[in-house]
Amino acid sequence: MKLLPDWIKNGYLRLIDPVANWLVKRGVHPNTITVVGTFCTVVGGVIYATGHIRTGGFFLGITALFDVLDGTVARRSNKSSTFGAFLDSTLDRLADGFVLGGLAVFYATSPVHGSVPLMITALLGLVGAFLTSYTRARAESLGLDAKVGLLQRPERVVLLSAPQALFGLVLNGWVLALIIVILTVTAWITVVQRVAFVYTATTRADAAEARTESEAQPRFWARRRVPRPLLKGE
Repeated sequence: MKLLPDWIKNGYLRLIDPVANWLVKRGVHPNTITVVGTFCTVVGGVIYATGHIRTGGFFLGITALFDVLDGTVARRSNKSSTFGAFLDSTLDRLADGFVLGGLAVFYATSPVHGSVPLMITALLGLVGAFLTSYTRARAESLGLDAKVGLLQRPERVVLLSAPQALFGLVLNGWVLALIIVILTVTAWITVVQRVAFVYTATTRADAAEARTESEAQPRFWARRRVPRPLLKGE
C-alpha cells in the first residue's frame, strides 16, 4: 500500500520531461540541480518557520521538481556518479530537516497557532523521516532493497507542500495539524515496516546458512571416520 499512486508519479514525470530535456541540452550538471533544489527547500522551511504557511507550500510545490530533475538529468546526460548519489541523499536529509524543523519552530513560536504537542509531533516526524532513509540505506549495505512502506520520499514531499499550498492555515490551522500527524504516523509505520522486512530477510538467510552448515558437517565427519586401507608392508 502506498499513499501516492504510481499513476500520479508517472504523470508528474511526463509533465517535467520537457524541462529535463532542456537542461540536458544546455549541459546543466545534475549536482548543480541538487544543490539549487536543496537551497530552495531550505528557503521553504524558513518561510514555514516565519508562519507564512500557504506561501511556503506554494514555493515548495514549485521547487519540488528539482528533487526529480537531478536524477533524470543525470541518467539522460550519462553523468550519474557515486558521489552524485551520495550528495543527493545527504542534501535530502538537510532539506527534510529544514522543512520539518521550520514547522516545529512555527508551532513553538506562533502566538496564535502555537502548540507544544504539535511541535513535538513535528519533531517526531523529523526523526521518522531520517529513520526511513537510514533504514533503507543500512539495508542496502547488507545487500537488501528495503524500498517498502507507506511513506517514501515522493509522498513526503507532497505532504509537506501541496496541502499547505491549497489550505494554508484554514479551519484555525487544523488542516495543517492533521497533515503533520499523518506525516509523522506514516513515517514511523514505514520505519517499522522496513525493520520487519530486514528482520525477515536476514532471519531466513541466516537459517538457510545454518542448515547448509549443519548438512555439510555430518558428511565431513563421515569422511573422516572411513578407515584408510592398509598399505603394503603394514
